[in-house]
Amino acid sequence: MFQALIFDMDDLMVGSERLYLEVEKEMARSFGKEFKMEAWEKMMGRKPIEGLQIFVEELGLPISAEQALAIRNIRMREKYRNEAEALPGLFHILETFYGKLRLAVCTGAQQEFLEIVVDRLGIRDKFELLQSSDEIQKGKPDPEIYQVCCRKLGFEPDECIVLEDSSNGARAAKRAGCYTIAVPSEYSKHQDFSFVDFLAADLIQAENHILALLRPG
Repeated sequence: MFQALIFDMDDLMVGSERLYLEVEKEMARSFGKEFKMEAWEKMMGRKPIEGLQIFVEELGLPISAEQALAIRNIRMREKYRNEAEALPGLFHILETFYGKLRLAVCTGAQQEFLEIVVDRLGIRDKFELLQSSDEIQKGKPDPEIYQVCCRKLGFEPDECIVLEDSSNGARAAKRAGCYTIAVPSEYSKHQDFSFVDFLAADLIQAENHILALLRPG
């Protein structure tokens, strides 16, 4: 039944939400503001420009979302290049399903950062598709990005399994019609995942669940 396995990137493949939080707190302090977790959670999983629009509005900053994004991009570029590390279980789950399922990445991050991550980790050749938000009109939790990803892979959404760490991302996958597994991070574990098909403690448990799904009978 299942033909493809689709990975979110930030805090699913690499521990990057901490890096974003560090940068955004620094940005807020530079304007004499305090960046609160409530605002940050609203931003999680969304297209970069949508997230920075929330950032600017919540903090009442005297700059545009585009200006804020440009500032963040400069700082995050270096963070991704020098500090992004694979989360436990990533390499194992890739080895397990490489050649068995078609693998893809589907992230709300921009293509530049996606390319940096797969090259830094040396896993580019594992994926058939690297789907960023660059060409997407509506970010997660809108299902558009997963609809596009499934279409490019050549499968119906119900033939695709998605791994997501945030409620926004999981909602996007579920609304697209994909089998959705949530693997919450320390930053998203208190979010609502009541609607997902399976809630995993980590990538190892997610891998075991997928193996069970693929088992005949």
